[in-house]
Amino acid sequence: YRRSIALFPTAEGHTFLGWVLSFSGRMEEAIECCKSAIEVDPDFGNPYNDIAAYLIRLGRPAEAVAWLERAKGARRYDCAHFPYYNLGRVFEPLGRFDEGLREYQGALDRARERAIPYPHAELAIRRLESLLRRRAQP
Repeated sequence: YRRSIALFPTAEGHTFLGWVLSFSGRMEEAIECCKSAIEVDPDFGNPYNDIAAYLIRLGRPAEAVAWLERAKGARRYDCAHFPYYNLGRVFEPLGRFDEGLREYQGALDRARERAIPYPHAELAIRRLESLLRRRAQP
């Protein structure tokens, strides 16, 4: 990826380099790669979501929210369901179950628009609906 970026920098090249670095636990470097991707193409959604995913892995979910909101609004993003799911992952452990449920449903809706099965979102929705039903019982 580094050679490719040196020849012709693209948002995809920077984002995928960050993705590879993240597998080695190099999250801060991965975040910087994604920021470079955004400089090249601010309409590309992947780096926004990836930054958020790395922040979540670093235990900094509150910082991830703004990046995920930006990912949701990206004009060029084939996996538009990911930021919704990741927002659900941020809200659920904070006990913000209604917001988590809304985001998981948004993930499922975006996936269905593209005929993509998304069992992770379906399971998350069932889990939170069950939890909310139990809490509503006297």
